[in-house]
Amino acid sequence: MNDIDPYKPGKPIEEVKRERGLKDVIKLASNENPMQPSKRVIEAIVEAAKDINRYPDGGCFYLRKALSKHLSVKESNLIFGNGSDELILLALHAFVDPGDEVVVADPTFLIYHIASMVKGAKLRTVPLKNYKYNMDGMLKAITDRTKVVFIANPDNPTGSYVTKEEMGSFIDEVPPDVLVFIDEAYYEFARGGDYPETINLIKRKDRNIIIARTFSKVYSLAGLRVGYGIASEDIALVLNKVREPFNVNSLAQVAALAALNDKEYMEKSVALVNKEKEKFYELFTSLSLKYVPSRTNFVLVDTERDSVKISEYLLSRGIIVREMSAWRLKGFVRVTIGTPEENQKFFKVFTEAVKDTAKN
Repeated sequence: MNDIDPYKPGKPIEEVKRERGLKDVIKLASNENPMQPSKRVIEAIVEAAKDINRYPDGGCFYLRKALSKHLSVKESNLIFGNGSDELILLALHAFVDPGDEVVVADPTFLIYHIASMVKGAKLRTVPLKNYKYNMDGMLKAITDRTKVVFIANPDNPTGSYVTKEEMGSFIDEVPPDVLVFIDEAYYEFARGGDYPETINLIKRKDRNIIIARTFSKVYSLAGLRVGYGIASEDIALVLNKVREPFNVNSLAQVAALAALNDKEYMEKSVALVNKEKEKFYELFTSLSLKYVPSRTNFVLVDTERDSVKISEYLLSRGIIVREMSAWRLKGFVRVTIGTPEENQKFFKVFTEAVKDTAKN
C-alpha cells in the first residue's frame, strides 16, 4: 500500500476562501456541472427527506424501472453504485485476483490505477497517442493473465474519445474471456456523430462488457453519488453479489429518478457546455496555446509554462483549476466549463497568468 498515491480531489471552495482570505471563489477543477439541479430534483429531495429514518431501497426499484425503460434494456441488466466509481471497484472485486493483469491507458482516470493496485493487480499501461487512446496498443497489451481492460470514453483528463469504428474493431478482436469496462461518465456530452452507442454490445454473448454511466455530470448530482452500470444479466448478477446492500442512499435515488424525467434540463445543460466550450477554444487559440478538443465538460490545455505557477496564480485570485502533474502532463491544466460569468472571470485571469508567467 505504500506504493499507492491516494487520489487528491480539488480543493473545496470554502477551504480556499478561508486559506486565501477571499470572498469570491469559483471552482473549475472537478468537472462538476455549474448549474444547480433542476427544480424537480430539489422538490423530490425535500419530499423524500422526511423518510430518511428508513434504510434506502436496496434494489433501487423505481429508478431501475425508469432507467430500464429509458435505455430499452432489461431491469436485470442494470447495476447501481455510489457513483460510477463504485462500479470500477465492484468489477475489480468480482473478477480480479492478486497477480492478475489490468490494462489501462496512460494517462487516464486515476481511479483505475489506484483501485487495481489496491486489488493487487499488475498494471499494463499503454501511452496515449496524440492525446487519444491507442486501441491497437491496448489490444497488444493483453496477455493470457489479463482480466480487465478499462476504456474511459470520453477520456479524463484529455476529453478525447474512441470512435464507433475504433470501438467496434477493438471489441471484435478482444479475447472473449477479458472483461471490457467502458466508462461513459460524460456520455450525454459526447453522444452524436461518430461516438459509439455501446448498449447493444451487452447483447453479445461472446464478449464480457460493462458500460458505466453517472448522474454526477450532466444531471448535476455529484454531491449525491449515484451511478449505474449496464451489462449482461450474468455479469450484473455477479456484481450485485459483491455490492453493499444499501450502497445508493434514498435521496440519491429519488433525485436521480427526477433528473432522468427532466429531459429539458439535460438538454439545457449540454447546450450551455457546448456554447461556452467554444469560447475556451477561442481564448486558447488567441493565446497561441494548444488544447485537446473535448467531448466532455472540460478542456485540457498546454500552458507551455510552469503549470504549478499558473495554477497558483489563478488560485490566488479565487479560481480553482486542476494542475496536471499527477497525470505526468507537464505544463498542462484542466479546466471545467463553468457558468458564463465564471468563465469570463477565468478568461481574464488566465490571460493575465499566461502573460505574467515565462515560457518553459
